[in-house]
Amino acid sequence: MKTAPRIDRLPTSAVHPDGKSSRSLIRLAGWLLLVCLGFWNAGCGRPQETRADAAGLEVGEQPIRVVTTTGMIADAVKHVGGARVSVTALMGPGVDPHLYKASEGDVARLARADLIFYNGLHLEGKMVEIFEQMKRRKPTFAVADGVDPGRLIHSEKFASSHDPHIWFDVRIWQPVVMYIRDVLARLDPKHAEIYRENAAAYLQELEALDRYVRSRIAEIPPQRRVLITAHDAFEYFGRAYGLEVHGLQGISTASEAGTADVQRLADFIVQRKIPAVFVETSV
Repeated sequence: MKTAPRIDRLPTSAVHPDGKSSRSLIRLAGWLLLVCLGFWNAGCGRPQETRADAAGLEVGEQPIRVVTTTGMIADAVKHVGGARVSVTALMGPGVDPHLYKASEGDVARLARADLIFYNGLHLEGKMVEIFEQMKRRKPTFAVADGVDPGRLIHSEKFASSHDPHIWFDVRIWQPVVMYIRDVLARLDPKHAEIYRENAAAYLQELEALDRYVRSRIAEIPPQRRVLITAHDAFEYFGRAYGLEVHGLQGISTASEAGTADVQRLADFIVQRKIPAVFVETSV
């Protein structure tokens, strides 16, 4: 008698941060306010740079109010910024950034922030216009800009043409940490040494994490290094640590899986005798 594959759920914090949209009229009002503020500030400098960006943040000794999209970015900012930052992540555990729509509360949080970090590469596909508007009035950065484009995975099936799930390769995430360090040091030069020291300590932790993952993966026989999951978010993980990755959906959860896709994946699981299937809690 054949044993069915065990189905495990991946830790939500390791996958994707799907929030519910608020009432349309209120959200529309928030959007209109944001657009108006964006036009009002359009003459302050280039879209990618505001007066605060160019001259530094005027926050004194108060913690810098940072808003991030995902928990992964929030974690990096907390490690680098330490006591110098107060960090809010818009997307909590179990939230899918591909489908996330900003509420009026999110717009208010972004408006109150001193500094904004988001992933970029169209991970937060439904928030692109908000970030473009925010860039006109306050420092707003896509952390993926800190990654060498040559290290990104190209995908013909995704809007940005690059896989946005960069945090799954620790050695790619390390430049993101350095990018966050450099942004904070440039905008708050008085405390630049704090950011450099914090970043150095965190990068050492990430280096240890990378070694740990490689050592544990090495314990799995090469022919058994297969990861089956709900959507194709783990290509960076597979490439970095030598796993064969098969997902039901594409790179974005906005894509639909057809009956043929399901059958093809089921056949693969049977043929390769896959013992476990990892299902993301947000899918």
